[in-house]
Amino acid sequence: MRRTRPFFLPFVLLLSACMPIAPSDTPTRAASLDSSLPAMKTFSVPRPLPASRSNSDIARDFMDLHFQLESGRQLPRLSRFEGPIAVRVTGNAPAQLDRDLKRLLHRLRAEAGLDIRQVSADTPAQVTIEAISSAEIRRALPMAACFVVPNVSSIAEYKRKRRSSLLNWAKLEERTSVAIFVPNDTTPQEMRDCLHEELAQSLGPLNDLYRLSDSVFNDDNVHTVLTGFDMLILRATYDSALSSGMNRAVVAARLPGILARLNPGGEGLGVNRQSRTPRVWIDAVQKALGPGAKHFQRRAAATEALQVASAMGWQDHRRAFSHYAMGRILLITDPDQARAEFEAAGRFYRMSPSTDLHLAYVASQLGALELARGRPETTLALVAPHIDTAARHENAALLSTLLLLRAEALDLTGRVSEAREVRMDSLGWARYGFGADWAVRAKLREIASLSPLKGQRG
Repeated sequence: MRRTRPFFLPFVLLLSACMPIAPSDTPTRAASLDSSLPAMKTFSVPRPLPASRSNSDIARDFMDLHFQLESGRQLPRLSRFEGPIAVRVTGNAPAQLDRDLKRLLHRLRAEAGLDIRQVSADTPAQVTIEAISSAEIRRALPMAACFVVPNVSSIAEYKRKRRSSLLNWAKLEERTSVAIFVPNDTTPQEMRDCLHEELAQSLGPLNDLYRLSDSVFNDDNVHTVLTGFDMLILRATYDSALSSGMNRAVVAARLPGILARLNPGGEGLGVNRQSRTPRVWIDAVQKALGPGAKHFQRRAAATEALQVASAMGWQDHRRAFSHYAMGRILLITDPDQARAEFEAAGRFYRMSPSTDLHLAYVASQLGALELARGRPETTLALVAPHIDTAARHENAALLSTLLLLRAEALDLTGRVSEAREVRMDSLGWARYGFGADWAVRAKLREIASLSPLKGQRG
């Protein structure tokens, strides 16, 4: 399940990134031609980084991802689809959703070795993706931006069977049909992110682990498209040495041989046994950055998360994320302390592997704070190393934000012509990351207001 508010959004994104787009504001072909904004940009050739941890660590991750639910409940057996997998799209799906799905299915065939293909909406399929409104999704599952359910093929069927044991993942012997519910009235990036996370879950792991820094199977929502690690996990899930119904002991015995064959580079790497993530830390983080809490409650929760991280002796990305969460909470009331928390987050991220994307988010926060202080050269130095990172990880919202920060900083240094080019480039990505024209323009104004000169003009 993808949660309604991605925890890692920079503060300059909070105004519009989570707003649903009214159908009348969704750009059509004709509307795009009339818009004064540049055409929407999309990503082309994937550039995922391969898994970079030892096979011993990956085997442990595989077992914890497959044999436990997010609630902590243990699963008695492995379940997966057996045989070819057909995927269909129903409901009112925007054209961009279909394009992103085709690209994702190509990656699953090429990188994970899956026998998976798209069929027409009226053809029976193992996986049904139904595009419905965000409101209908929230009525079905209030905290979800999108979700996946076994043994149904529509939201109407889900509502009829929601109390049935047929929808219990723990009782599955083999996966035969699942339904994925994605919003059709949000940004193109959010729809794509839902496709990646929920289709991956429908095919493979049912759990999320905060200890994973390089995976979509993590509730911090840093990674929004499938990574090299994720593709390796899916390839191992569908290896011929495994099958549905196998228990934990059998899978654990066969997994080392599977990983040695699929990921020989992981055989010679050192083991890094990260400690498990206690529920108290997870609950504190979700309260600090999730919806519904008051400011003092968020700050108390962020303080608790930091205390737990310190008590656990963490020096990894979870310690960094605890500082990041506190920085987010303090942005409005104490920007100087927020800066210190973001700097602490950066220090811990640099001590952890596979955190380049995390560092890009930190850079966006610090760059915005420096821009507001009238330090454009510092902003340029902060954001420049991370622009390609955002592009590699196909995060158009983050990419456009970094570019807009760069453009404002260039303006302040007198490089007006260069700023104009960078800003124009950012807007094409913003149309994918933020969606409707009004949302893109709001983001443009929001970041421009950080500039001391433009902010003074209101």
